[in-house]
Amino acid sequence: MAKDDLGRTLRRLRRLACLTQEELAARSGVSVDVIRQLEQRRKHSARLPTLHALANGLGVELTTLLGDPPAVSSTGENDGPRFVAVRRAIMPVLWEAAPEPPGPDFTLHKLREQIADGWTQYHAAEFDAVMKALPDLISDARTATAWGAEPDRRAGFGALGKALQLAGHVAVRMGKTDLALTSLERAIDAAKQSSDPLLLPMIVNSMAWTYQRQGRLADALHVALRAAADMVTAGHVGTADGLKVWGALTMSAATSAARSGDYDRAAAMMETAEKEAACVSTLPDGGDNRMVSVFSPSSVRIERVRLAVQYGHPHAALALAKGMRLSKDTPPSWRTWLLLDVARAHTDIGDAAGAVKTLESLRRVAPTWMRHHTLAVAIVRDLWALPHHPPGLGPLAQFLGVSE
Repeated sequence: MAKDDLGRTLRRLRRLACLTQEELAARSGVSVDVIRQLEQRRKHSARLPTLHALANGLGVELTTLLGDPPAVSSTGENDGPRFVAVRRAIMPVLWEAAPEPPGPDFTLHKLREQIADGWTQYHAAEFDAVMKALPDLISDARTATAWGAEPDRRAGFGALGKALQLAGHVAVRMGKTDLALTSLERAIDAAKQSSDPLLLPMIVNSMAWTYQRQGRLADALHVALRAAADMVTAGHVGTADGLKVWGALTMSAATSAARSGDYDRAAAMMETAEKEAACVSTLPDGGDNRMVSVFSPSSVRIERVRLAVQYGHPHAALALAKGMRLSKDTPPSWRTWLLLDVARAHTDIGDAAGAVKTLESLRRVAPTWMRHHTLAVAIVRDLWALPHHPPGLGPLAQFLGVSE
């Protein structure tokens, strides 16, 4: 990761597009000075709206501009044998034989537990473990859709939908967004045949996230808002799980609006989400949180911090993060994003010592995420470029390979 340089990638993509710096500036709305600083490596990172604008101006996906996607597997490979097996599970061979009957030890309850464990591993950045388990999970779920009584088959389609949704998320993390959309489209087909009314909007939210990663912000906003509205119309927000799914869709829509430059609309949606998040604990609990969208007062606050950082309000971001107490069901991946955003906010206000302190915390709690995360490497690069290095920066730069 540390050897992948944003400026070098930007220059290469600009030349492939046969654009001058001035032409790219006109297409993207990013100043020529920022483009020049990035390409000359006087500036090592940029805020997300700037990166989106540059990617749109170049006509490429955001992940293409960033290089290796955040959170690749610990082997550093994003298309090795394990991922090939995941690809084959998502898209089985044409005219594949019908599934054999499940073995005597198979139960739907056990399968759902295994899929829930896969989501836990995903949020902990244990991507090798998830990729190893996914082919069997998808295969077992497909078997469950073909055998047994109708209620069991419908439950099998529910399990298949969650397994394919998980595969879609892993594909995004590996930088394979087109494969992710294929997996999620098949997950939607499974959800429509399941007995879970919340599964379809959960998968739509994953689609919206994938569209965001491709720079399709209008599409992401549209599908998230429609799915959230459909949930209200169908009366599916009266339980804790239903409200979590609606809230996650609303936050996703707010993020898309903000990245599109409509900050007022995004702020209004986030304000609505924060009010509703306080109601989650007062509603009937649906069961396993591992299988439901992340939505709580903590997740809303984390997203508000993220948006404040990305859109040039680092002091507001630090104020929002100060003294924040995260709920126990906040996944490690969300905690990681919070620390990254706080580190970036400290960097933006010139508090290098504060940024290093936050990154040291991140290294302690999520070393795998940190080592393979584009933003973490970019922040450390910016700090390493300073004339005076704050205490503690050296070990972090060595850990990420920035000092090599």
